[in-house]
Amino acid sequence: MQPCDVVIRGGSVFDGAGSAPRTADVGIKDGTVVAVSAEPLPDGARNLDASGKWVIPGMLDVHTHYDAEVLGNPGLGESVRHGVTSVVIGNCSLSTVYAEADDCADMFARVEALPWDAVHSAVKEHKNWDGPRAYVESLAARPLGANVAALLGHSDIRVAVMGLGRATDPQARPTGDELNRMRRMLTDALDAGFLGLSTIRSSFSKLEGTRFPTRQLPSTYASWREYAALNDILRQRNRIHQSTPNLTSRLEIARYFAQSAGRFRKPLKTTLIAGMDVKADRTTARAATTAAWLANTLGKAAFRWQHLPVPFEVYADGVDLVVFEEFGSGVAALNIRDVLKRSELLADEAYRRQFRKDLAKKYGPRVWHRDLYDAQIVSCPEPEVVGRSFGEVADERDIHPADALLDLAVAHGAKLRWRTVIANDRDDVLDSLQRSPHVQVGFADSGAHLRNMAFYNFGLRMLERVHERKFMPIEAAVHRLTGELADWYGLDAGRLREGARADIAVIDPAGFDGSSAAYAETPFPGIAGLNRMVNRNDRAVAATLVGGQVVYEYGTFAPGFGSTLHAGTFLTPA
Repeated sequence: MQPCDVVIRGGSVFDGAGSAPRTADVGIKDGTVVAVSAEPLPDGARNLDASGKWVIPGMLDVHTHYDAEVLGNPGLGESVRHGVTSVVIGNCSLSTVYAEADDCADMFARVEALPWDAVHSAVKEHKNWDGPRAYVESLAARPLGANVAALLGHSDIRVAVMGLGRATDPQARPTGDELNRMRRMLTDALDAGFLGLSTIRSSFSKLEGTRFPTRQLPSTYASWREYAALNDILRQRNRIHQSTPNLTSRLEIARYFAQSAGRFRKPLKTTLIAGMDVKADRTTARAATTAAWLANTLGKAAFRWQHLPVPFEVYADGVDLVVFEEFGSGVAALNIRDVLKRSELLADEAYRRQFRKDLAKKYGPRVWHRDLYDAQIVSCPEPEVVGRSFGEVADERDIHPADALLDLAVAHGAKLRWRTVIANDRDDVLDSLQRSPHVQVGFADSGAHLRNMAFYNFGLRMLERVHERKFMPIEAAVHRLTGELADWYGLDAGRLREGARADIAVIDPAGFDGSSAAYAETPFPGIAGLNRMVNRNDRAVAATLVGGQVVYEYGTFAPGFGSTLHAGTFLTPA
C-alpha cells in the first residue's frame, strides 16, 4: 500500500449507515478513503490524532440559500467550520441559473433577508453561464470549500420564460409554448446533474426592488396544473420536489401528498418545510407527522418534512423579520423600505389600532406566537430596556405591549434588536421529531436571513443534544445527518467506508460545553459594514476534510481556503 496523504488515527469511526462505531485508523489517498483499519496504519504525509473523538462522514445541509454567496465567497466557511461538507442550494423556488441579475436580486432579497445590492452584484459580476450545464461547470471550477448540489428554482425558470411582470401577475398563465420551455429547462437541468425542482406557495414570499415590491415570488402564482406538468418529469427521473407550502391554507398540503403518492405509479420524492413544534399551535408537530405517516403508508408516497433540530430562535432589527409577513399590518410596514416613511406609518394611531388587533387574534393559522412578553430586547440606545420583554416595558410605562414595540422601533429603527423563540422549545417534542422517519434533518436556511437567525451548526447541536439526552444512539443521529440524507437525495456523500469520497468531520465531544447556541456576529465577506449572525463552538470540531484535504482545524482554516484551495466539487445524483 502506498503512503496515504492523510491518516486519521485512533478515533471512534462512524460509517454513516447507522452501524455502531469502531476504533480505527482512516487512510486517505487522492481524495478517497482507502482504508478503515483496526490495525495501525503507516504514517501518512499528514497524521491527525482522533483519540477520544468521533470520526464521522461530513454532514449535509440540504436547505441553504448560498446561491449568491457561493459565487463571490465559494469557501462557505460558516458551514465548513461546523463539520458540514456538502450543501444543497436552489431551495424555495430560488436559483440563479436562468434569470438575470435584476430579477435574481428582486426575488432573493426580501424573502431571504439578503441585501439587494449583494445579490445583484454577485450575479452580474460572476455570471458566465448560459444554462444549467455551464452553470455546473462554473461552480465546479471555483475554489469551493464544501461540495455543492443544486435544485432548480421554479421562480427562476418562470421569470426567464414569462418575464417578472407576467410571472407575478395573478391573471397570467403560461402559454403552451411557455410551459413546454419550462419543461425543457427542467429536463436540461436534470441532465446536467441537478437534484430536482423547488417551488413555493408561501404568502410570506415577497419581491424586493422598485418594480413589483408588493407581489409574491413567481412560483406562488402557478397553477397546480403547471406544477403537475413539471412534477411528471421529476417522477419519471426519480428526482426531488422541494417546496414551501402556504401555511394560511393548510388543506393545500393535501395536494402535495396527492402528487407524491405512489399507488399505481412511481412516487414523487417530496420534501416540505417545516416539521416544527410551533408555539402558536401546539397541534402542529403531531398533525404534521401523522399526516406524513398516512401519506407514506396508505398513499405510498415518498414524503418528508424538513426539520430544524434546535429551538427556532430568531432576532429582529426593528420590525425587519419575515414573520411580520403573516398579518396585514406587518406586511404594510415591510412594504415600506424607506426608513422615515416607515417610521411615520408606525407612529400613526390608526395603523397602531390595526397592529394591536392583528397581534391579539387568537385563531387562524400562524407561525409567530405574537406574545410580546415572549420577546426580549437584546440591544437598544435606551439601556434601561435591554434584557426586558416588550410586555415588561409596556407594564412599566402603562401602555399596550404593541405600543412599546412600535415606540422603540420609531425612536431607534434598526438599532432596536430583539429576539424570540418561535418553535422547537420543548425537548420531548424535539426528541420525538428527530426520531420520526417522516422528517429529515434540514431547514437551516444557511446563507440567508443574515440578521435574523444562525443555524449553521445545527448538526453539531443535534449531536450535542443526543450526547446529553441519549434519546437515540449516537450512530443513529450520525446516520440522520449524513447517510440518510445522501441516500434520499441520491448523492455520493454521507458514508465513511473504503472507496468513498473523503469528506469527513472529526468531532470532539469534549467541546460540547453548552456554548453552541450562543449569539455571535462576524463581518459578511465582501460587504463593508454588514455583520451577520453566526455560531461559534470551535472546540467541538477538531477537523473538517473535504475531498481528502484538511480544510479546517479547531477554528483555523487551511491556507488558501475559499481562494486558491480547490476542495469541494459539484455533486450530481449517483
